[in-house]
Amino acid sequence: MPKGARLRQPAARWMLGLLLLWLGTAHAHETRPFISIIIDDLGNRQDEGVRTVALPGAVTLAFLPHTPHARALALQGHEAGKEIMLHLPMEATEGNALGPGGIKAGMDRDTMRTTFVTALESVPHARGVNNHMGSLLTAHVQHMEWFMAELATRGELYFVDSRTTTQTVAQRAALAHELPATRRDVFLDTIPDDEAYVEEQWDRLLALARQRGHALAIGHPYAATLSVLERRLAEMPETGVELVSVSEYLKRKKEANRLWQASSSHSQTAARNSKPSP
Repeated sequence: MPKGARLRQPAARWMLGLLLLWLGTAHAHETRPFISIIIDDLGNRQDEGVRTVALPGAVTLAFLPHTPHARALALQGHEAGKEIMLHLPMEATEGNALGPGGIKAGMDRDTMRTTFVTALESVPHARGVNNHMGSLLTAHVQHMEWFMAELATRGELYFVDSRTTTQTVAQRAALAHELPATRRDVFLDTIPDDEAYVEEQWDRLLALARQRGHALAIGHPYAATLSVLERRLAEMPETGVELVSVSEYLKRKKEANRLWQASSSHSQTAARNSKPSP
């Protein structure tokens, strides 16, 4: 090897080391723990809706379509700086009543599209959609393909899979259509009106975020859930975990993945270049 090349190698490795250090620092900054919280089932009752809108921080509000108070509360929430979602009823295996705006496996594509579009129009300022129930429909490949294809034509909308069944294909279908998409990690209140249980689930949410950098929870406007959130959200600055809207959550996850891939690629290049010359 020429003498000049040997002299340049240490300098090149030193510069590469600085680059990797910078990437690692940027990655750590971008992926400091963050959470998102969606409150579902809003729109039927005014009092619980007003209380939910008043929660501290960037809680995301998900409204059932065509409900008596959805439009007014969505407008109020938007004015308060909250992100708004459509909580779209989808058919469940148990045959639960869907209410207005629900989509079923027996619908053809045109009927499903019309039902969805009118549901979306009933919730002003909706930035995304998640499923209400849906243990049957979210496992149905054809209908999820139809639905995500329609969602992709509606502008900058995202999808959150509530994961009401382990057989769901909803997130996979959304990603196949290049939609911003993610999934629920924690249900805050599977046991309704039990503050101790909600506290346990809150702690689980924060632990998961600290472990992997992010986590998303879904809750409901039960009195116990709202009481716990009113207390705990006020303490967020002390936790070292940040609460963000769902759209911000998706953006940060995407950026964290990009930085991880970049740092991984540079690490592999550095490993190859650091091998001793023959």
